[in-house]
Amino acid sequence: MNADKIITKNLDLFYGDKQALKNITLNIPANNVTALIGPSGCGKSTFLRTLNRMNDLIHGVKINGDVIIDDVNIYARNIDVVSLRTKIGMVFQKANLFPKSIRDNLIYGPRLIGVRQKKTLDEIVEKTLNQAALWDEVKDRLNSSALSLSGGQQQRLCIARALAIEPDIILMDEPASALDPIATAKIEELLHELKVNYTIVIVTHNMQQAARVSDQTAFFYIGELIEYDKTKKIFTNPSKKQTEDYISGRFG
Repeated sequence: MNADKIITKNLDLFYGDKQALKNITLNIPANNVTALIGPSGCGKSTFLRTLNRMNDLIHGVKINGDVIIDDVNIYARNIDVVSLRTKIGMVFQKANLFPKSIRDNLIYGPRLIGVRQKKTLDEIVEKTLNQAALWDEVKDRLNSSALSLSGGQQQRLCIARALAIEPDIILMDEPASALDPIATAKIEELLHELKVNYTIVIVTHNMQQAARVSDQTAFFYIGELIEYDKTKKIFTNPSKKQTEDYISGRFG
């Protein structure tokens, strides 16, 4: 097992009076894919968003407990949230590209953090598109609208855009749920390649996908972490009956 990249301790989250996460303690190793599974509304995406403080943007949210990334508690008072988010790329369920060119989508983040040289920006474009297995498909139309790409290409461009700011961690919230099987397979293949250099946490409703892409799996249910283990064990020999019932399709 690799060293832990992310550690959460006794993490609670409230939306007003409603408790959405209950006492989540979880160690996520570096350079692995960790899948978060569970029925809708069980806290998976809420947990994912605590890892880059995106829940801060929601009115009435209260968080107790610790989220420690590289030995730093990201909820400490002196944390620069903007700088924190440059270490953590995020890919959403629907491709959320800007209505700009492919190139402009990729250089937006780097320019925001002060990269100005055209040569450096060009290198970032080529490198990240290669990392997202997209360079050969789009290299002749970098100035075309990103919105002219197919759904699968748009989602890979979102991954490339997340990589452009050189994060350590990539968070993915159902990144393939709107894609066809061929595009989904490309994204899954990409995850295997990316985990060599990045720590990846992925929320997925698709149990087969979790089994295929992840090294360990966390099963959430009604805001609680029911079970967390190596993916193979979760899917073949879970310790908890609730996990077994969910995986075998008895509920959820």
